[in-house]
Amino acid sequence: MSNQNSIITELLQFFPDRRLQMYFKSSLTALSHAMEDQVLAGNEEALIIASFQKEKFYRQEAHRYLRIGKKSRHVYVLAAPETEFKHNSDVYEKIAFAPDDSLTMEWHLIVISPNYANCLICREKPYSNSENSSESLMMMDNSRRFEGIWTYDREISVKAAELLLYRIAEYRPELQAKIQDAIASYCADFCALEETNNIINPDPFVQRLVTYLQAGQYKLIKANRFLSAKEKKERLLNSVTGAIRRSLDPEEILQVAVDKLGEGFGVCRCLIYRCQENDLNAHINHEFLNENINSVKGEVWPLKNNPLFQEILSLRESISIDDVTIDPRIQKDPTILSKLIKSCCIVSWLIVPILYQGKLLGMMELHHCDSNPITWKPEDIALVDAIATQVGVALIQAESYAHLEDLNEQLEALDRTRSNLVAITGHELRTPLSTIQVCLESLANEPDMSEELRQVMLTTALHDAERMRKLVQDFLTLSQLESGRVEWNPEPLSLEECIELSLCQIRSRKDKNSLPKIRININQTLPLVQADGEWLVEVLSKLLDNACKFTNGNGEIVINVEEKNNNILKVTISDNGRGIEPDRLDKVFDRFYQEEGALRRSAGGTGLGLAICRQIVNNWGGKIWAESQGKNQGSEFHFTIPVFNNDSISSSKNN
Repeated sequence: MSNQNSIITELLQFFPDRRLQMYFKSSLTALSHAMEDQVLAGNEEALIIASFQKEKFYRQEAHRYLRIGKKSRHVYVLAAPETEFKHNSDVYEKIAFAPDDSLTMEWHLIVISPNYANCLICREKPYSNSENSSESLMMMDNSRRFEGIWTYDREISVKAAELLLYRIAEYRPELQAKIQDAIASYCADFCALEETNNIINPDPFVQRLVTYLQAGQYKLIKANRFLSAKEKKERLLNSVTGAIRRSLDPEEILQVAVDKLGEGFGVCRCLIYRCQENDLNAHINHEFLNENINSVKGEVWPLKNNPLFQEILSLRESISIDDVTIDPRIQKDPTILSKLIKSCCIVSWLIVPILYQGKLLGMMELHHCDSNPITWKPEDIALVDAIATQVGVALIQAESYAHLEDLNEQLEALDRTRSNLVAITGHELRTPLSTIQVCLESLANEPDMSEELRQVMLTTALHDAERMRKLVQDFLTLSQLESGRVEWNPEPLSLEECIELSLCQIRSRKDKNSLPKIRININQTLPLVQADGEWLVEVLSKLLDNACKFTNGNGEIVINVEEKNNNILKVTISDNGRGIEPDRLDKVFDRFYQEEGALRRSAGGTGLGLAICRQIVNNWGGKIWAESQGKNQGSEFHFTIPVFNNDSISSSKNN
């Protein structure tokens, strides 16, 4: 059995002019104790009816009602049972109402005696959906809110007592006679009692007391909300800091920060993008969106002509705009900003720079896109500033780590270079030195050696000495090129003449019988080129030498020159020799790189020739690259060279 009718609703039907007031639990507790203490301090019997919503609230006051029950035989206590509470007649009457009864949401206390009467009739007011649910959960129990009536009006108190006594009779019919006695003793002829007794109405004093309690509770709620908001902000800052510090990837840092910031502030859109002071535009790569908000990810954000961006650069601090429709900065220069505001549906705007030691690293933007503008609170702006500072530190740490990784890779490359240098130099120097030593020892110790053999020994020693000279020269040349100590003398040159000079060098150093066939395809109408003749011949000689080294005598080398445009010629030296594996084409220009390995080569060399070629070609602003279909498929080496013109002369002189 349960009753869905609210006592306070029924009472208002009899007194429609009464207005409900709002009370906090702490206020109701104080009022209830005052009413109970009045009974305990007096000597008259009174009718006391107390409804406690649930058993757990009754247990907090049970000791008081043991004392009150000894003062009067008409004490009725109601509660919804949870563990032990049940119908019982002992020191006072217990009434256990159904858990779905409307009384579970109500708080009632009625005290009626011959000389005074008062009642407290309230129902709990749930938090509205508009309030922050997480905040509601954190509210203290004393901040629970009730709406109802507290009065010393005997008429209202009697009517409230009758309504509750009828509800008690429904749950405990065996108390019907006792309830009728209570009604006859305390609820009849209340007007006559009021006229025959000199009753002092304490209502004004109690109202002031209630007002004082209510004001104190409001202050307490305000303090709780402030502490809750502060804790929420600190928790947000700590969560963002912890999340971004767990990563050393700048992209991941920015995405975590934009997600945490957007969720923490509940804004419609949150953006974080990288930019520097002199950037013309920024690309939006990191974005947080709430539902039904259009995305701007991937779009280009204008910076150079953006007055807000320029203001941030000058002030080095955040900019907040509560309402874009009335902000003077936007009204002053609406060209770019109005377009952004319209496309992004921005109503309220917060822009915070990400700075590290005064250097701009990026921007944070918070967009409110609802129809009604909001006011950016100073404490919220300060929190976003603090988060931006943490993001800036994390970005610098991530970049420092990336630079450290690059340095480690460079050190590893230098270590490999050193190992290659030791291995190649040792091998390349030891071999000719051993040959020279053997030849010289033979000449010194064999006086009877034939003239023909003596000549062979001398020729061999001279050949290996030249080989050593070339090795040392390559080291010195590359060192000069890399250190920038070379003096360049560009001039207009005939590319055909340079090719002929390089071929003469190759033929003078190689055995004619072992040289592959070399064919030249050059258009006689080609323009002159702008380069240092000595170094251009060096590039051609080394590329031709490299082609001859890996092409047998039956093969063919082709030199081809074509005009790419009015300013550039492309030179190609191709062969049908050994070829290069496609995955090694980018490595062949590294210092000391040799496809067969430093100590397992069928062809001699230091592995510096192509590195020298790259340094020379880069100096005149050209490009050099290799192409090959794979092993035994031949190879092609290409490089570009600028065509002679007056502008190239001016540029070369300036260099």
